[in-house]
Amino acid sequence: MQERQAGQDYFRTLLRAVVGQAFAAAGYHFERASLQSAGGRFRFGKAFDDGGFGWIDFQVLVYSDTIWSGGAPSRFRVQLTRSPAGAAGQVSRGLSQLVVADFGVKILPVADHWWTYRDTDSLGKALTEAGHLVVGYGIPWLAGELSPPDKKANALA
Repeated sequence: MQERQAGQDYFRTLLRAVVGQAFAAAGYHFERASLQSAGGRFRFGKAFDDGGFGWIDFQVLVYSDTIWSGGAPSRFRVQLTRSPAGAAGQVSRGLSQLVVADFGVKILPVADHWWTYRDTDSLGKALTEAGHLVVGYGIPWLAGELSPPDKKANALA
């Protein structure tokens, strides 16, 4: 348990170092929630001018190299959630689903992608890739400034 918690703390530290400044520049701030952090979820949130909210959640699964893990790499995924003002309900989308399935950008191998890492270098690279996609697609989508193309209209063209 201690080793996994140390791995989650390390992930949080690198997450904030790699993407924290870019997210803060866009108005998203790291939320300190010890219970969620203990479960491997780290969140950046923003309140929009219209009263809505946007959240960027990183869910990490830290694997230690034991006989039971079989040397599996640790992994994380990114979930985007926007909540419009009022009680209209939340809309959530995985970052990889948004990019690959909705926008049709085949930059990731599958629409249900988990970024994997084994060490500091590979974690930094994975966070950088995910961070670029959040800034390029996720943040504009959360703000309602970018919508996936209408697939019906494109099929008719």
